[in-house]
Amino acid sequence: MIKVVKNGNHIDIKGHALFDKYGKDIVCAAVSSIVITTVNGILSIDEDSIKCIDDSGFVSIDILKDDRVINLLISNMMNLLKELENQYKKNIRVEEVD
Repeated sequence: MIKVVKNGNHIDIKGHALFDKYGKDIVCAAVSSIVITTVNGILSIDEDSIKCIDDSGFVSIDILKDDRVINLLISNMMNLLKELENQYKKNIRVEEVD
């Protein structure tokens, strides 16, 4: 199961969806697409707004700036991940602590 936890200005994404075999897992592909697109979009706007660590099955995002656009993009990412959770409850869990 992929676990997404947002706690204040920090987000951890870890685990594997286990929906299907490696390379055919649509849940994993969707999570990767959502997160990578969001991170790349934010970094293209402001390189110093977030710090992201991507280490094979683990992503850590620290939000370093309180900016309207950055906050909207992060909020959108979390909403997309929650929508995915609604469809694949056995494969992804999303939690917002803040």
